Amino acid sequence: MKVLHIVSFILLVVGGLNWGLVGAFDYNLVESLLGSWPAVEKVVYILVGLAAIEAVVMHKKECRECVSSASSPASAM
Repeated sequence: MKVLHIVSFILLVVGGLNWGLVGAFDYNLVESLLGSWPAVEKVVYILVGLAAIEAVVMHKKECRECVSSASSPASAM
């Protein structure tokens, strides 16, 4: 599971940076790097989406802040 977590984290960073570049500068890094391989580009986008789903599903289990907050209701405020 640790490898999946690391890969998911890297994909989320790549996706987040790419969307930041698209929003700020209208520059799609993934398209620039993989534009000549549209199938690979699409796979990258799918993997980033799956990484986001994995992060949402596993967040409560893996997040130290959420785990410590769950044990003490006063710290959630």
